[in-house]
Amino acid sequence: MIKDKYPIERRYINKRQNVRPGTRLTSGTPGFLVAHDTGNPGATADNHFTYFQNLKERSASAQTFIDDKKILEIIPTGTGPDPAEKAWHVLYSVTTDNKLYGDDANDIALGVELCYGGKINALESYKRFVWYMAFCCDKWGLNPLTHIPSHKQLDPARKSDIDQALATIGKTLKNLLYDVVAEMKEQPVVINTPAVVQLPASVAQRLIDDYVSPAWFVAQQAGNQVETTHLHNLADNLRLASCIPLQPGSVAPFKQLYKSNAQELIFRWLSPGWFSAHRKGDKSGMDYFKSTADHLRRAAGMPTE
Repeated sequence: MIKDKYPIERRYINKRQNVRPGTRLTSGTPGFLVAHDTGNPGATADNHFTYFQNLKERSASAQTFIDDKKILEIIPTGTGPDPAEKAWHVLYSVTTDNKLYGDDANDIALGVELCYGGKINALESYKRFVWYMAFCCDKWGLNPLTHIPSHKQLDPARKSDIDQALATIGKTLKNLLYDVVAEMKEQPVVINTPAVVQLPASVAQRLIDDYVSPAWFVAQQAGNQVETTHLHNLADNLRLASCIPLQPGSVAPFKQLYKSNAQELIFRWLSPGWFSAHRKGDKSGMDYFKSTADHLRRAAGMPTE
């Protein structure tokens, strides 16, 4: 899967028994993930950080809150350097979690909350939620189809999350689980960089003789020191890209042509030459300018057109 698709922000609430007891999960690493929604439409991840940071009158919390802008861990989960800690997201008196997973969700599972409603972009929030679930399953070898119960499944008499939030975007828990599976299978796009090929010496010398040197003399006559220096360096870069010695009798190891040099030569001289040949119907001229441009691209490690 793509493990760096979204950043994970870790900003922890203070340790207090009613929200963050500071106790590690009994299982060490999470044994399953409980899919929640906040039940608080319009409230963001940051809003929930502030709420639980200040909560005093009751015991409640979850490790992670996800909206359309961020994935925010407010209690350590083990995805970063800090070991996973307990949160209070499923009642101990409800024993469905014990029957399914052999222990209490608070002691061995992460509570992951989906923010939705109001001005929150529900689809963006959902994408981050799916990716985070996939990231956790991949990290700890969990099967999404069996190890992501909803809060409603664990406490059906009282709870309707995560189903109520999913319904706002036409999704079900089944959709969520299969989307997590698909996310785990997604692979990063691999961009193959073209191989760098030495510029033929004849091509380099022709470019210097036909374009660079004449432009250098014009700049010199105009007293344009900046341009003369630039064109001198451009000629030397062409020589190095074709292993032409800069000094008689010296050795010239190959050096990749700068992409900016290739682009300048193409757009300043070769492209106008190609269009001129095209207007005249000169196919051999068009082929010459195209071939020369492709030599420059290959010497700079750029794809040919």
